[in-house]
Amino acid sequence: MKFRPLHDRVVVKRIDAEEKTAGGIIIPDTAKEKPSQGEAIAVGPGARDEAGKLVPLDVKAGDRVLFGKWSGTEVKIDGVDYLIMKESDILGVLDGASSAKKAA
Repeated sequence: MKFRPLHDRVVVKRIDAEEKTAGGIIIPDTAKEKPSQGEAIAVGPGARDEAGKLVPLDVKAGDRVLFGKWSGTEVKIDGVDYLIMKESDILGVLDGASSAKKAA
């Protein structure tokens, strides 16, 4: 990617929602909600505190994150949809979620 976020901003790519429910019912596109989890693609260097010292981010590229329904700004870079949000908009990092999905 040729985009580098500044300060405490994070570029997130949404992870597609499930096509079926647990019971096997197929969900049409019109009824789907936008997923509130994604993968951090790129992160900024960090924010500065009151003393001017750089405070690095807790999120790193490759992390699977949860964020609020209305978080971030939607942008399209090289034909792909991304969200750019501040680290404070991210609710948390899912540990081990990517490895569990690969094993299945």
